[in-house]
Amino acid sequence: MLASKEEIKIQQAVVHILDSALGMPVLSDTLLDCGSDFSDFLKSHIFKIDSSDEIKNCSFTEESSVFPLVEEWNSENFLEVSQKIAGELYTLMNQNIDIPAADLLVVEYQVEQHSYLALLKMNYKTSYTHLTNSDPWGNNNDIIKQKAILPGETQKLTEAALLDLMAPQYVRLVEKKYDVNGVKTNYFSQNFLKCKGSLSSKTKLAIVNKAVTEVQKKYFHDSEQFEVQMETKSILNQEFSEQGGLEVPVVIDKIFKEHPQMKEEVQEKLEKYNLTEDTIEPQNPLTTKKFTKQHLMTDTGIELKIPMEEYNNKDKIEFITNPDGTISVLIKNIGSIESK
Repeated sequence: MLASKEEIKIQQAVVHILDSALGMPVLSDTLLDCGSDFSDFLKSHIFKIDSSDEIKNCSFTEESSVFPLVEEWNSENFLEVSQKIAGELYTLMNQNIDIPAADLLVVEYQVEQHSYLALLKMNYKTSYTHLTNSDPWGNNNDIIKQKAILPGETQKLTEAALLDLMAPQYVRLVEKKYDVNGVKTNYFSQNFLKCKGSLSSKTKLAIVNKAVTEVQKKYFHDSEQFEVQMETKSILNQEFSEQGGLEVPVVIDKIFKEHPQMKEEVQEKLEKYNLTEDTIEPQNPLTTKKFTKQHLMTDTGIELKIPMEEYNNKDKIEFITNPDGTISVLIKNIGSIESK
């Protein structure tokens, strides 16, 4: 994973217009001028994809018509090959109207003298801007709608691929499902690139978390839910803090160490995704941020936000179950309180 976008050196880039409403793609015959501002724009999007926990590691299948194009890639045939790749994508888009219109940016870049190719599908967004007309009577300012606005530098692309040109059989991608023949499909990998691979770190983590939560809700009473969820979140947060990731079997053992039946049910759910022996190593801090705090709300309307690092510290906070079944929360050793 890249440490910073400054590691990226843009070599060349081209944009092809893939607007289904036009009836045909508008394929460029010239390269883009990659000045400093535009290079920063490209670097930001490439870095955002490279460091995303939504990225999937895939490999091309034998049916792929894109793989032969990148396999024979060289800088001299950049335009020709990029046009063929864009043509493949446009044909698919034209057959499935739910796939959004876009510009396809094809970018060749280097990281430490190593060559890569980025396919950045920039789905159009609608926005408004001003339009000024002048006539003999003065200026006429108006507001018009523009339907082909590209995603900004800080926005996230939903479909993109990064290819290592030294090992072109492998591809890293992010994608979003759209209707293809009436079925929600990961068309970018399945129909366009025709590649297969593993789930993203973010998806794996969501599956594990969902499986654990479903089993806990099945077996624990409603009054016990907050406690078991707090304990689970504490275990996950500790694993991420100390190990930088989590080994699924180790974590499941810790969460259900006294409940073998629950552990077995969770493992059955994870077997469907081949995750029972997996290791999940998120790269982006935002992916694990939700495990660093617990937000609680009482039936009396009081809200609490507790840092998980303080959850097990009895000198800071304590949950007390009263004889009548109610719960008291004791917050200790407070030096000061601020109103926000």
